[in-house]
Amino acid sequence: MKQQCVIFDMDGVICHTNPDHGKAFEAFFDKYQISHSQQEFEDHMYGKHNGYIMSHFFKRPITGDELKNLEDEKESMFREIYKDKVETIPHYLLFLDELKSLGFKTAVATSAPRANLDLIINALNIGDKMDSMMASQDVQQHKPNPEVYLKSAERVGVSPSDCVVFEDSFSGVTAGLNAGMKVVGVLSSHTKEQLPPCHFYINDYSEVNVDKILELLNS
Repeated sequence: MKQQCVIFDMDGVICHTNPDHGKAFEAFFDKYQISHSQQEFEDHMYGKHNGYIMSHFFKRPITGDELKNLEDEKESMFREIYKDKVETIPHYLLFLDELKSLGFKTAVATSAPRANLDLIINALNIGDKMDSMMASQDVQQHKPNPEVYLKSAERVGVSPSDCVVFEDSFSGVTAGLNAGMKVVGVLSSHTKEQLPPCHFYINDYSEVNVDKILELLNS
């Protein structure tokens, strides 16, 4: 069969980490006496990279070494909160095994830092099942720019038109569409109405299988 690839975002797609990112950001912003609300988190945190998040909440550009230091601090708080409760969105591992058994390339493309990616991939013991894993350090342009998806396709040697992306955020779905890929919306953090139109939607991985992936790729 022609080589095809399924590419997964991580937060909200492999694992439902967003509540724990929220807890980490709450503690982080409280420390710096930065006001925040749940609505602001929904609008300006989920699916965004840390440069955008920090600049929005601090109300000024956060870049360079300052961004790296603040990001490292917040993400270490997240890893401390999440490290002992890593688990996938239901049925993800079964779906991943089905893809691998039928010869699909698989990849992870996240806006999160490499240390977060390592934590989750190692806890789930799925590193050997991924043909590419890319984190925020691996790109110049963050989602909604398609760079991370186009680079992932290039790494695994598959045309973008032969890739399906799983995404849960507005910026992530937009990145997948901008890459010319089919996109499955994972409704872990947002409703259908809050996302750009996707080719298919799931609540968890019991609602998708390889036949559906092939149908999307052939449509």
